[in-house]
Amino acid sequence: MPKKRTSRGRSKGGKGRSTLIQCTNCSRWVPRDKAKTVTSRLSLVEPQLARELREGGTYIASPTVVKKYCVSCAVHFGVVKVRSSADRRKSGRLR
Repeated sequence: MPKKRTSRGRSKGGKGRSTLIQCTNCSRWVPRDKAKTVTSRLSLVEPQLARELREGGTYIASPTVVKKYCVSCAVHFGVVKVRSSADRRKSGRLR
């Protein structure tokens, strides 16, 4: 049977079974090593007010938001691009 991806679509290597997490968007259960992670910072203050506060020497905390997507939601939101079959096979190999 042909092997579609060298990594089998995951990053676990030979570690066995990995824990499942829920997709942030659709709540689908996905293996932790297969889920696509997007990290972003959340601004709690409007940009204009933040600029004025920074000029005054104020530290503005911005919490980090971590979102985990299943592959279909990651493709939908543009986190991962759709690749041709040849490109999918190449990406796992060492060059």
